[in-house]
Amino acid sequence: MQDERAAWREQQQRAAASRAAALEADRAAEARQAAALLDDFVRRAGERGLQPHTLTARALDSRATYRTNVRGWYLKSDRSVAVGETGEYYILTVPSSLRARFAGADLSPSMPRMIVGAGGGDGEPIPLGHLLERRLDAGAHWP
Repeated sequence: MQDERAAWREQQQRAAASRAAALEADRAAEARQAAALLDDFVRRAGERGLQPHTLTARALDSRATYRTNVRGWYLKSDRSVAVGETGEYYILTVPSSLRARFAGADLSPSMPRMIVGAGGGDGEPIPLGHLLERRLDAGAHWP
């Protein structure tokens, strides 16, 4: 009986590890596809003369905004996500920080998703490609 339980547990652990590996592989493939869209956006923005701007980030728990050392284009009118000038994807929320108030916030690129806001609960999920096209169509007339 004990051997059967141990074998069952081992089988379940292998199955869970297999599912986790498959999920990670799917996520990596999605990120590569999204990165290609972002690179294309940067190229097309340059062709259209859209200049990148210094991005700001919003504190997670307040309305405070912090300047950053990253330049790029906002993708949503609420300035919550952006593309860096070399194709990185940024979610523009950071922890509140007294240091950031004076020195600026440090941003790290995030892994891009094909659906922006999927699973986040903060607004309507929207395809990344749609956001990129909408931003290009808006041109210099962006909030």
